[in-house]
Amino acid sequence: MLLIMIFNFFVGFADVYVAGFISPEVQAAVGFVSLLYFFVIIIANAISIGTVALVSRAIGGDDFRRALEVARQSLLFGCVVAAVLTLGGLTLYREIVAAAGFPGEIREIAETFLRIFSIALGANYLLIISNALFRASGDVKEPLMTMFFVSAINIIGDFVLVFGCFPFPRLGYPGIAVATAVSVTFGMGINIALFFRSRWRSIYRGSWGVSRETIMQIVHLGWPAAMLQIAWNAGTIVLYNILGRLGEASITAMAAIANGLRIEALIFLPAFALNMSASVLIGQNLGAGNPERAERAGWLIAAAGVITLSALALVVYIRAEDFAALVARDHAVLAETARYLKINMIAQPFIALSLALSGGLQGAGDTRGTMWVIIIAMWVIRLPLVYCLALPLGFGAAGVWSAMVISMVCQGLLMAGRFRAGKWKQLKME
Repeated sequence: MLLIMIFNFFVGFADVYVAGFISPEVQAAVGFVSLLYFFVIIIANAISIGTVALVSRAIGGDDFRRALEVARQSLLFGCVVAAVLTLGGLTLYREIVAAAGFPGEIREIAETFLRIFSIALGANYLLIISNALFRASGDVKEPLMTMFFVSAINIIGDFVLVFGCFPFPRLGYPGIAVATAVSVTFGMGINIALFFRSRWRSIYRGSWGVSRETIMQIVHLGWPAAMLQIAWNAGTIVLYNILGRLGEASITAMAAIANGLRIEALIFLPAFALNMSASVLIGQNLGAGNPERAERAGWLIAAAGVITLSALALVVYIRAEDFAALVARDHAVLAETARYLKINMIAQPFIALSLALSGGLQGAGDTRGTMWVIIIAMWVIRLPLVYCLALPLGFGAAGVWSAMVISMVCQGLLMAGRFRAGKWKQLKME
């Protein structure tokens, strides 16, 4: 799982790195559109969370027939949702970009990205859900191989399509989006083939009729995860809107947060890997009827995350300027990126705590508890602080970065309290 996270990091890093060679406007657009695109694939992530919770319990309880049923329904459900969203993205891309509040300087760039991403939306949905199926059953080598090829194609594509390399044409900034579309389509094809070579080969032989009961169970577990991600991404878009009101400093601040988030993604890699591991391990232990071992696993995973992220954060804090220079070319953007990193490194232990324990809660089926913690941290704590510190109090971008730290400290503590309460041990899936 850690290697998969590393591959994903290098994809995001390459996107921002290549965009930096074009202009600060393209770099800012890449960061903003990445948030918007993640907003579009929220339902795929929610389906995958519900799928992992149901499949991991079925695997833990040695009921593979049930796991196959959930797998088929998840893939069917994902295909239908992706088809609807693709149609919406291709026909309403101008309205979506305008509603998101993109500054005029980067609106046309964002529209181009969104159209290209929409074409590959179905492939991305199937890639996410099929990876979740492998992960829930403990078969992590299959998605590891898939994501290696997805990442390699995406990274190489960024360079050869943006700048041109025979026999590939020079596409300019749209090449960044085309590389992503091609890579996820290729990855989907790999996973479909891998089903034939794994325990999941029986998925093609059973009935693919719609099971309303199973889909409703996936929805029951997945909708809080979807709302969680909607709340988080909508809040981040609002945060970008506030940054867009900083006058002449707005583009610099938006490019800095895009850069900073990409660098932070390197630190988050172990925490996200532990998040996914906690989800599977706790789900399987609960399925095997051992809630106490599930709780011990959750706290051990959280401790590992806190120690690891604290060590990585210290390195980034000390060498913030050097890390910022990896993705920033403009002097003002480089300086603001370094300031973003120094301030946000303070929150890393609490981010690790939140990520690890939220994965455990989701694996146990307590997706509603995780949802409320995230909503409170974002909409009750972060955004009011961001607005007050950045605009009325005049702290600008530094106020935004400080508000982000305060909200993450609160989120980590709230998540720990939810996990410690232990109500997730008694949740029933059926």
